[in-house]
Amino acid sequence: MTPGRERKFNPHLPAHIDQKALPRGIYWADNRWYIFEPHPEDGRPRKRTVAFANARLSELHAIIELQSKGEVRGTLAYVLDQFEKCTEFKELSAGTQKGYRECAAEAKGFVLSDGTKLGDVAVAKLRVPAIQRMVEILASGRTARGKLPALEPRPSKANHVMRYLRRVFNWGIRFGLCENNPAQGVREVREAKEFRMPRPDVYLAMLAFVRERATRKAHTEGSVSPYLPAVMVLAYNVRLRGIEVTTLTDAHHHADGIRTNRRKGSRDNVTAWNDDMRWAWDWLATYRKERMAAHGRPTQLQPERRRLIVSQSGTPLTKSALDSAWQRAIHMAMREGVIAEEDRFALHGLKHRGVTDTEGNFGDVQDSSGHTSDKTVRRYAHQVPHVRPPKLPAPESTGE
Repeated sequence: MTPGRERKFNPHLPAHIDQKALPRGIYWADNRWYIFEPHPEDGRPRKRTVAFANARLSELHAIIELQSKGEVRGTLAYVLDQFEKCTEFKELSAGTQKGYRECAAEAKGFVLSDGTKLGDVAVAKLRVPAIQRMVEILASGRTARGKLPALEPRPSKANHVMRYLRRVFNWGIRFGLCENNPAQGVREVREAKEFRMPRPDVYLAMLAFVRERATRKAHTEGSVSPYLPAVMVLAYNVRLRGIEVTTLTDAHHHADGIRTNRRKGSRDNVTAWNDDMRWAWDWLATYRKERMAAHGRPTQLQPERRRLIVSQSGTPLTKSALDSAWQRAIHMAMREGVIAEEDRFALHGLKHRGVTDTEGNFGDVQDSSGHTSDKTVRRYAHQVPHVRPPKLPAPESTGE
C-alpha cells in the first residue's frame, strides 16, 4: 500500500476486507466503493463508483493500479476495447466496424442515474434490467437523470447498441472476460418505420438534377460525381441496395438482364433489360475503361473481379465513397430548391420505389425484391392493393 496516513477502522466496511491492506485513494460509502476524479467540465472532484460490496481486496488493488494507467480491467469500457482488438472484429467489414465503434461510444458514454458512466461499471455487476433500462431511455429520448435535458428518441440506435452488446458479451464469455451475458433476454423496442421513398416526381427531379451536374467538370462548383445518374438508374430498376450497386461486376451482365448480388439472405434474380439499364451499364463500362487507362491500371481477367463502378482514379468505388457523393448531391439539390427538405430520401429509398412500382401480383413483387419473408416484402412494397368487392352467390334452390 502506498505510504500515507493510517486509515481509521470503519465498522461499516464489508467484513471480508482487510482494512489495513486497502489501497490508497479508494473509499466506501452507501454500499459501494468509489474514487474521486475531476469532473470533465469544471474540473472539480466527483465520486465515481468502481465496485460494490462483494468486491475482493485484490480487485480493489487492481482497480487502483489500472486507474493510474487510464483503464480499469473488468469494466464495460475495458471489455469493449478488448473486443475491438480481437480478430473477430478485424474480420468484419469496414461499415460494420464503424457502426460498432459508434455503438461502443454510445454504451460507454451512457450516464446512469448516479452520474457515473455505464462504461465505468464492472461487467460482472451488470444485469438484464440495467441494459433494458438503457435501451428504453435511448429509445424514448428520456435521460437517466431528471436534471439533464431530454434527447431525441432513437429506437433504432437503442436496438443496435443492444445487439452489439449482446455480441460482445458472448465473445467475452468465450475469452473469459465475462461470466454471463447481461444483454441476453433484453427486449428490443419497436422502431418507427420511416422509409423515405421518393415520390415519382421527386425521383425524376433528382435524376434530372444529377444528370446535368454530372456533366460539369469534376471538383468544380455545383458538380456531382459523374457516376451518380447511372447508380440511381440501376438502384431503381434492379432494386438494389447501395452496397449491391457498388459490388456489381461484369459477371452480373447476362444476355437477358442484370443478375443481382443481394445481401442479408435475399434471393438473387435477373432483371430484364430496358433502355435505361442498358444506358447505365454501357456508360459505367465506358467510364471505367477511360479512368483505368488514364491511371495505367490493369484489367482483371476474371469477369467476377471486374467491378463495374470505379472512382475517378480507376479503383473500385467503395460504399462509403458512394454515400458521401450521394449526401453532397442531395444537400445541393435541397439548397437549390430542386427538392424540398421534407422530400429528402436515401439511396436505399430507390429500392423501395422500384419494388413498389413493380407490376403484377404479390408473388411478382416478392420475386423482384429478393426477400423471402412476406413481412419484409410488405415493408418495401408501399402500393396499396386494389381488390374487387365481394359478390354474394345466388340463393340455392330449395326444390319446392
